[in-house]
Order: sequence, then C-alpha cells, then structure tokens
Amino acid sequence: MTDTSTIQDTPPTVEVVEQSDGQSCVKLTGSWNLRSLVTATELNRKISSHAANKNIQWDLSSIEVLDSASSLILWKAWGKKLPVALQLKPEHQRLFDRWQAQKIPEPEPVGSSSSLIIKYGYQLFANFWGQLLQLVTLLGQLFLDIGYLLLHPGDIPWSEISITIYESGVRALGITALVGFLIGIVLSYLSALQLKIFGAEIYIIDILGLSVIRELGPLLAAILVAGRSGSAMTAQIGIMRVTEELDALSAMGISHSLRLTLPKVMALTIVLPLIGVWTSALALIGGMVSAQNTLDISYQQFFLKLPDVVPLTNVFIGLGKSAVFGLMIALIACHFGFRIKPNTESLGNETTNSVVAAITVVIMVDAVFAILFMNVGMP
Repeated sequence: MTDTSTIQDTPPTVEVVEQSDGQSCVKLTGSWNLRSLVTATELNRKISSHAANKNIQWDLSSIEVLDSASSLILWKAWGKKLPVALQLKPEHQRLFDRWQAQKIPEPEPVGSSSSLIIKYGYQLFANFWGQLLQLVTLLGQLFLDIGYLLLHPGDIPWSEISITIYESGVRALGITALVGFLIGIVLSYLSALQLKIFGAEIYIIDILGLSVIRELGPLLAAILVAGRSGSAMTAQIGIMRVTEELDALSAMGISHSLRLTLPKVMALTIVLPLIGVWTSALALIGGMVSAQNTLDISYQQFFLKLPDVVPLTNVFIGLGKSAVFGLMIALIACHFGFRIKPNTESLGNETTNSVVAAITVVIMVDAVFAILFMNVGMP
C-alpha cells in the first residue's frame, strides 16, 4: 500500500534536461501543492525565467501531486495559455482546462487623482439626493397619515404617542436641566468678565435673556434630544428590522408609517418645545446664580428686569423653532432606522449617521430661523 503522506511531502523540483533532438525541456517532479510551495520560494522565479523562452518544452508527467494553486502559478507564468509542447497527465489536464475556460479578472487600472475625486463627489451627491428623496417621501406619507387620522380619529395611536413622550421627554428632563444650568453659569461668568471692564454689569440680564430664550435653550434641548432620543428611535426600528418584526407588521397589513413614524414625529413635535422651555429656565437660573456671585445682581432685580429686556415674541420664536426641531429629529431618526439592513454592522453605522444628520439639520434650521427673524423680537 502506498504511503500518501510520503508522496505529498516530496519536494517540488525544476530541472532543464537536453533531449535527443537537441531541444531543451523543463521537467517538473515532486509534489506541486500549496503546502510544498510555501517552503520552496525560488520555484516561482525559476518557472518565470524558463517560461520567458517560448520555444522550450515542458514535461509535467512526472509530477506526483498537482493542485489548483500550483496550476494557477504555472498558468500565469505561461502567459495564460498552454505551451505548444506540453506533456502532462490526463488528470492534471482538467486543472488547466478550468483556468482556460474561465477568465481571471484583471485588476482595474488606478485612475488619476482628479478622476477619483470627481467619481467620489458624484457618488456623494447621488447618495445625498437619494436620501433626500426618501426623506421627502416619508414626509409626504406622514401628511397622508394625518389626513387619514382626521377622518378616522379612533385609529390615532395614543398609546405609542404617550410612550414616546415619556421616553423622549420626561426621561430627558434630568440631563437637559443639568446641561442648561451649567451653560447658564458659564455664559454668565464669561459675559461678566467683559461687562465689568465697561461698567455695564446690569446688561448681563439682556445677554442671558435673549441668548438663552431665543437661541441656546431650544438649540441645546434639540441637540441633547437628537443624541439621546433620536439614536434610540433609529436603533429601535433597526432592531425591529434585524428581528424581522417589520416584516411581520407588513404581513399583518399594519402600516409602518402609521404605527412607527407618526407617533414619534407627533410626540417629539409636542414635547421638544416643553423641553426647550425647561432647558431655558434652568439656564437662566444658572446665569442668575452666577450673576449674583460675580456681579452682585440680586435675584429680585433679575426677575423684575427680565420681562422688560426680552420681548414675549422671543418666547414664541423659541417654541416654534423647537417644534420644527422635534419634527426634523423624528423624521431623520425614522428615515435612517428604515435604512438599516438586517445585520449588526448596519445597525451601528445608521444609528451614528442618524445622530450626525439630526444635529447637522438642527443647526442648519436654527441658522435659517436666525436669518428669517433677524429683526423680530428685538428690544
């Protein structure tokens, strides 16, 4: 009985022999498999040098073992075609027939840096345009659902809206209060350092009132909610995709938009203005505490002067801005949630994209509001 391990361990060799007709012949012997080729690093160089001579003959009939990796090395050295004078076993012929039948893909040529930049820019624009169309489609479906609920009030998902208000609003009161209070302290302290130079300490109330009620309060609340609740909404829909719950809802004829998107959008649109007012109030309290310690402005003086220096219009601007923030955060969270594929990598990527996109859109919308209402609500 033949010992196969001895045959497989026979080292591969390459030698050039002279035949009776004076022609040179490259003779290959031994075991030509991947395990043997690992230790024989010079074989590839020898084969390439002999293959450069197109008139030389090749004898592979003495090869004991030949696998696909070794046949591919020989095939590439021969220029992806069999030599004219080739001797080999019939069972080895099938390996070369396979490489001859299929086309090995060539590596794509690397283009210039300018073409790569143009291609990348086009892909980026196409991706942005596609996501924008999907977001507009989601918004249009939302308006259709609102019209349907106006005609069928009994189908309003009150329980889903209530749960989202609690998760996104009530449970966010702690972190928004802490951040608002600290921002108020920091803003008041930094402003006090400059106001002391000009002897205008009393104007700290004007700076805090306008900046917090009109800008910082709603903006801080929206950024915190986008990072906290927006990511949770995206991950929730993504988990439903991974666990095939979305497919189950479709099979039962339940609308994704009516049961998932609409409650989240309505809840955030309602609750974010309230969180904005809460954050602004805590920021004013923090600024008031800092003004008392640094500028010796009493709490009573702060409360009495604040309504005079901050017109009521600024409060309504902040509320309207917060409602738009809530609408956009919920829409973006649901949009990226439905884009998640049924794997964990996509879940993490789209959740990150959701938070980044929501915060970016919030800042862009805030800039639009600042331009549109530039001369509105100023004392």
